[in-house]
Amino acid sequence: MNVLNKSKAVKCLVALSLASLALTGCSKNKSKAVTGGTSKSIAVFVPGIIADSPIYAKMVEGVQKAVEENNNDADRMHPASVKIFEAGTDQTQWSSQLTALCAEAKYDCIISSNPSLPELTEPLTKQFPSQKFILLDAMKEGNENITTVRYKQDEAAFISGYIAGMMSKSKKIGLITAQEYPVMNEIILPNFEKGSKAAGLTQSVDFRIVGNWYDAKKGAELADAMSASGVDVILPICGGASQGVVASAKEHKTMLCWFDSNSYSSAPGLVISCVSSLQEKLAKEMTLKFLKDEIKWGTYTELGMKDGYVKLVDDDPLYIETVPEDIRKKVNEEIKKICD
Repeated sequence: MNVLNKSKAVKCLVALSLASLALTGCSKNKSKAVTGGTSKSIAVFVPGIIADSPIYAKMVEGVQKAVEENNNDADRMHPASVKIFEAGTDQTQWSSQLTALCAEAKYDCIISSNPSLPELTEPLTKQFPSQKFILLDAMKEGNENITTVRYKQDEAAFISGYIAGMMSKSKKIGLITAQEYPVMNEIILPNFEKGSKAAGLTQSVDFRIVGNWYDAKKGAELADAMSASGVDVILPICGGASQGVVASAKEHKTMLCWFDSNSYSSAPGLVISCVSSLQEKLAKEMTLKFLKDEIKWGTYTELGMKDGYVKLVDDDPLYIETVPEDIRKKVNEEIKKICD
């Protein structure tokens, strides 16, 4: 073999070696892509307006943090995506909006939070059999396309009622809700009253209904009427209408209990309790489980104070300043009973 031919042979061998390496690399990358799973798309369905609802804002933040954590994981080859949909406060439109969202066939999972969502989503799992739903603050089991997690609202309502009963001077307390629904009628209201009676009250809770989740004027009117009847502690669970309740409380110096978030600063000296659901933590954990294919579909889980997902915010300076120490100690004793 002459020098020229020998040179050509060497070049061919080098080219073949490089091609072999390239194919090997592609094979390894392909293998890694398979083990890393496929790209997943998530839609967050907000049954309301984020700005008016801390519980929905926390849900959105939790999902977004989970997706960000997933996408920053170097071992996961396929980043997830998330899109947020605000459905607004008109509940009559939620079903059609969910149907349209499913019909797009873009989202592997729809995540939402509201006790009414199981009733709206179950028919959609028949119409769209590949659509999955993760529903927080809701209860449904047995549907292989849905998983639900509910907070122990009985615990939150009992502690709120207990503090209300201990703090009330008139021995009259009230609850203003946006509307009647099973969790309100069967869990929150009776346990709020049970807590107040454990604190020594004998009268039934003054229970009034706004009719929607946004009418602040109606919320104020109901709170004004309660104050006029002698009620001096109110628990508002009425979405945007709660702002009217707060305005009325400031005018009449009515004390307030609060659900779902730390809102002592909304009416300093008047908000006597805030029982928070750790929605952001739960939303993040459930989203990560979905992205890692660890969701047990068709199941229902309930989480409360003992689990660390329902908590009285008792370290806020405004709580400590507003609620006397002896009452705070008694409240802590009741919480300990629940957790034991």
